[in-house]
Amino acid sequence: MDKLLYIAMSGAKENMNGIAVRANNLANASTVGFKADFEQARSMQAFGAGLPTRVFAMTENPSQNFDAGAIMTTDRDLDVAIQGDGWFSVLAADGNEAYTRSGNLQISANGMLETATGNLVMGDNGPIQLPLPIAKVEIALDGTISALPQGAPANAMEQVGRIKLVKPLHSDMEKGSDGLFRRKDGQPAQADINVSLLKGAVEGSNVSAVGEMTNMISLQRQFELQVKMMKTAEDMDQQQNQLLRIVG
Repeated sequence: MDKLLYIAMSGAKENMNGIAVRANNLANASTVGFKADFEQARSMQAFGAGLPTRVFAMTENPSQNFDAGAIMTTDRDLDVAIQGDGWFSVLAADGNEAYTRSGNLQISANGMLETATGNLVMGDNGPIQLPLPIAKVEIALDGTISALPQGAPANAMEQVGRIKLVKPLHSDMEKGSDGLFRRKDGQPAQADINVSLLKGAVEGSNVSAVGEMTNMISLQRQFELQVKMMKTAEDMDQQQNQLLRIVG
C-alpha cells in the first residue's frame, strides 16, 4: 500500500514541477532570444539504510531547445540578430562571462552598451563603453560598433569597439537560473569571427505556444491520475482496516 501511495505522491509532485517548466516557457513566448526548456520524467531508485525497494519519480531538465527563433525586423539601430549559430557575450550579475541570443541592446546613462535586462555587453577587451553624447550608432555584421558624436559631421563615424561573438558547441552549454547560458566547464568561450549579425532585427523566442499548452494539458491529466491513485490507496487502506476489525 505504501509503495502505491509513495509512487503516486512523488509522481504528482514531479508533475507540478513539469507544469512549472512548461508554464515558464509559455510566459516567455514573446521574450527576445528565449530558448525553451525541456522537461522529462524518469523513475529513480531510493537508497537508504534498508534495501532499495522504493522507487520515486523525478522531473529533470535535460537541456534546452537551441533552434533559432523567428527573425523580427525592427529597423532600430541597436537591434541585432545572430544569423545561424552563435551567441552574444555579456557580463552576468556574478561577474562572469555568460551568453545570450537577446539582441535588443540599449545604451545606459553612463554610455555602457547593455542588453534589455541590464547585462553589460562584452567586447574584445571587456565591457563596451560608448562616448557620450552620441548622435548615431551603427553595428556592422561582424559586431564592430561605430559611433557618431553629437555635433560631429556625418562622415566622422569612429569605431568604439566590437561585440564579442562566440560559437561554442550546444552540448557544452547550460542555462542558468538568470536565463543566461554558460559553458559547463566555467571557462569563457573564444571569439569566433565566423559569427555574423543581421542589423535592424531581433530573434524572437523559439517557444511554440500551442505545443506548450498541449504539454501542460497532458501533465495536468497525469497529475489528476496521480491524485486518483492516492485516493485509491486510501480506500484500499480503509477496507483493509475493516477486514482486520472483522477478523479480530
